[in-house]
Amino acid sequence: MANILLVDPNELARLTLRGILERGRHRLAVVATADEAWAFVQRVVKVDVVFSELKVGGGGGLSLVQRLKQDSFRKLLPFVFYTEHGDRDAVKKALELRVQNFLIKPYQDELIYTEIAKATANPWRPRHFEEEKSFCKLMGFEPKDLHRMLEDLRAALLAQRAPLEQSAELKADKAVRAQLTALSEQAEAAGAWGVVEALTNLGELVVAGQWSEFVERLEMLTFADQLIFRHLNPTLEVEEFLTTEEADASQNAANRTLWFNAPAEGRCPVVTIPQLHNALDALTGCPVVDSAAASFQMSATGEPACISPLMDKVDKDPGLAAQMLIAANHLRRQADDGSEPIDDPRLAVGRLGELRLVSQARALQTVPERQFQVSPQFNWPKFWTYQNGVARLARNTCRYMEFHDLEAVAYTAGLLHDLGKLLLARIQPVGFHAVLEYARLEKVPLREAERKFLGCTTADLAVHFAEKHHLPRRFVNVMRWIDQPEQATEDIELVAVVSLARDFCRHNHLGHGGDAPLEHFEAIEESAEWRVLRERVFPAFNLRKFELQAHADCHDAKLSLFGRVRQSAVA
Repeated sequence: MANILLVDPNELARLTLRGILERGRHRLAVVATADEAWAFVQRVVKVDVVFSELKVGGGGGLSLVQRLKQDSFRKLLPFVFYTEHGDRDAVKKALELRVQNFLIKPYQDELIYTEIAKATANPWRPRHFEEEKSFCKLMGFEPKDLHRMLEDLRAALLAQRAPLEQSAELKADKAVRAQLTALSEQAEAAGAWGVVEALTNLGELVVAGQWSEFVERLEMLTFADQLIFRHLNPTLEVEEFLTTEEADASQNAANRTLWFNAPAEGRCPVVTIPQLHNALDALTGCPVVDSAAASFQMSATGEPACISPLMDKVDKDPGLAAQMLIAANHLRRQADDGSEPIDDPRLAVGRLGELRLVSQARALQTVPERQFQVSPQFNWPKFWTYQNGVARLARNTCRYMEFHDLEAVAYTAGLLHDLGKLLLARIQPVGFHAVLEYARLEKVPLREAERKFLGCTTADLAVHFAEKHHLPRRFVNVMRWIDQPEQATEDIELVAVVSLARDFCRHNHLGHGGDAPLEHFEAIEESAEWRVLRERVFPAFNLRKFELQAHADCHDAKLSLFGRVRQSAVA
């Protein structure tokens, strides 16, 4: 695990690199300018490698490298340029400054990992010290003796900073040189050769009479103190590189206790329905999983943007589909032209057009994909597969039953039918985990666990959100009645079709929607869905043939969708 500093003002570049690094279990800190980067490496010792865009504010990436190379300690810090536009002169100057590499965007996983491996194969911080085992053997020390000497050196460096500043004000060169010599001898005895070199450079400034620069460079004593501390405590992480979960560990622990202990302590529901509605009303749009949002943003903001790939992405992601429908129908209502609501996500993308799509891409509200990693059985790829599987089966069911006018809308209704889980993951992330874990461990239906913790179901949350944001009514009806298709007062055939498709997916283990798979599939002719649909199909409809074909479709969809998930995970 390495700590990487990225110097780049581009938010999309940051998100993309963060995704690559998280897959490699590395940590990332981000700054926007060369000045911010210099301040960061002055303050934080435990940076393993710097990746920088060439053209950044604060003098540019080359000026940052020059400052690093002129510093006694930081000159060894590995530095990689990873820029969108390189030129021959810039590459030449960078290589003359002995940077580790100069690469051209877009980011490539393997190249990133290769540069990190180079940087960590021979880490820069230990190179400022003698190798402990051999040095102790040579000098006749025990490791504990060497550690004590290094701790004493830390204390001496900090204690001498104020006296050195006072002597510098008086330009008392003999006193300053004597103090530096004493510190240097102590550092040499402890094998801290980087400290010795830094003290020597300070002495040269005294000889040259450069007192103002000498005082400015005294910050290296504080840095040397932290360098020694990190050398003695190599596994201790620093706050700047903690993940979001680690930085919020105490708060997360308190939230987990609040939610996970609620049933045993008789505190259910944990939140009220008005509180949940207020949180939903505060959303400006439908949440989208961050990896899907990043992929959409890269395609939407390309030069030039291409509509067709955006249509494909929207057509397979429930969050993106919902948000594009919301945006396109909002535009339609503003036009007030009396046109019908838009219920096709691909058509919504076309109606929005390139400029509005760029705006939508930049404004997406996201949910971290890792938020869906609840158990080995439930994660985002499996939930994505489940949503897409229901969409496919719903469309195919309409085709077999010859509801041809419903095929397209049934696909979208299947994709959106479980939108409530995405909403809950955004507004109550710990509660989302608690509900799913309770249902799994107690072996109860998920909607029962939702009512226990929330006082309502995630389907109820989806209905509230969809009505507020004016999603087409037929999708709202599917969300409202999917568990009770016979009670639907509108779009009853569509509700029954999506409900039946969901049952097929659960029985065939096509992805995972949070509920346990249906091990014992109810005979179709005895299901509530068939009671709705049997009067609406042609008399010659072959139910057995349809059932066999639906199971075969699930198998084909599982292979196809799993391949897409694996491909997107590598991309």
